[in-house]
Amino acid sequence: MLTYPQIDPVLLDLGLVKIHWYGLMYLCAFGSAWWLGVRKTQQAWSPYDAQQISDLVFYAAIGAVLGGRLGYVLFYNLPVYLASPLEILKVWRGGMSFHGGLLGVLIAMYFYGRQQGRSFFQTTDFIAPLVPPGLLFGRLGNFINGELWGAPTHLPWGMVFPHVDALPRHPTQLYEAALEGAALFGLLWLFAAKPRPTMAVSGLFLLGYGCFRFLVEFMRLPDAHLGYLAFDWLTMGHVLTLPMLLAGMLLLGLAYRRA
Repeated sequence: MLTYPQIDPVLLDLGLVKIHWYGLMYLCAFGSAWWLGVRKTQQAWSPYDAQQISDLVFYAAIGAVLGGRLGYVLFYNLPVYLASPLEILKVWRGGMSFHGGLLGVLIAMYFYGRQQGRSFFQTTDFIAPLVPPGLLFGRLGNFINGELWGAPTHLPWGMVFPHVDALPRHPTQLYEAALEGAALFGLLWLFAAKPRPTMAVSGLFLLGYGCFRFLVEFMRLPDAHLGYLAFDWLTMGHVLTLPMLLAGMLLLGLAYRRA
């Protein structure tokens, strides 16, 4: 049995300014996306060159932050934020939705690709392998904040979160960091190392993330104010992830059928 290490969410307290670990994780996410994007431009079939990556990542970052926050507000906690709208701005406390962030990034990539004369799926195929390291950093931010813990477990790596209770629980933040972050990155980076039909890399991203997230949702406790939506296991995460699974299979099928 493990014990949560009680990490202070504030990395540096400079008085008027506080630097939070959660914010630093976002900087690491965007920095890793930029570095990997520059590397990907060395591929002969890359639709973008190294000089365009800064703008590409900037568009994606704006989409991820705005979409992630608005997605959490709309999907998970709308009544609370309607009662206290200023809480929406306090992103350092956590409360970001991956599904909202994904929608935000997709919208941003549509406009950026159009500006550069590239198709939507050319752009999403390029950026898909750059996303999982950001997910890894984001889940580490969740872990540092001591949020999104899992259900009780008797497994030897069960972790006690003292600010919750004395029960060993699934450290689902770390599960997601390993699966949605490290494993999905390895899968996509290797898959995209060779030319693939348009939409195939995007489809694999949706399918891979969807499978990993759907699995972890069975061990991750739902938000207390939402609870299980049905069957004592169906969560909002399941509901939002199912369309990703279907879309991923559809895109992969269409990609290889057209090819």
